[in-house]
Amino acid sequence: MTGTAAPRVRGGPVPAASPTDNLTRVELTWVEKKIENWISFGEPAHEQILDRRRRVLFFRPDTIFAFVRWASNDFGTIISRLDIVRAVAPGEAYQTLPFVRPGGDILLKVESWPRVEQVLQAIDAIEALDIVAADVSPDHWRHVHNRLTAGQQPRAYTPEQHQAYLLRRRTTS
Repeated sequence: MTGTAAPRVRGGPVPAASPTDNLTRVELTWVEKKIENWISFGEPAHEQILDRRRRVLFFRPDTIFAFVRWASNDFGTIISRLDIVRAVAPGEAYQTLPFVRPGGDILLKVESWPRVEQVLQAIDAIEALDIVAADVSPDHWRHVHNRLTAGQQPRAYTPEQHQAYLLRRRTTS
């Protein structure tokens, strides 16, 4: 029986859990000028390359990452979307999201290239402060989402806000 798993015999060994079983999986595809899915920020725990156009990134629980999706056809862009997501732990509630398994806590969701570009500029502004975007307060990403949804300009993230967040996180951990 080549290529198939051997049947489990009663009382036989239980297969070991994969080290990536408790991680959030993000499927990335890159077909130039057709489908471009990428991670703008976030530190994966593991990467699996499927072929030259596809790979899977694995994120530990509580890791925050930005997932950008863009696709086009012969008539132009059909989707531009950016989601900032917190990877969830097993058993934790989550929202579903295409190409993200099982899903995550969606902190920010924008569609259309002008809004995606606004969020990418906000990420650049944060990184210009020497702050790692993945370490920014989840509340800030929710703020950016809410302000953009209301058609307003989000407030800039400051080093003072970041320091307060880091101190709050340290005291609640």
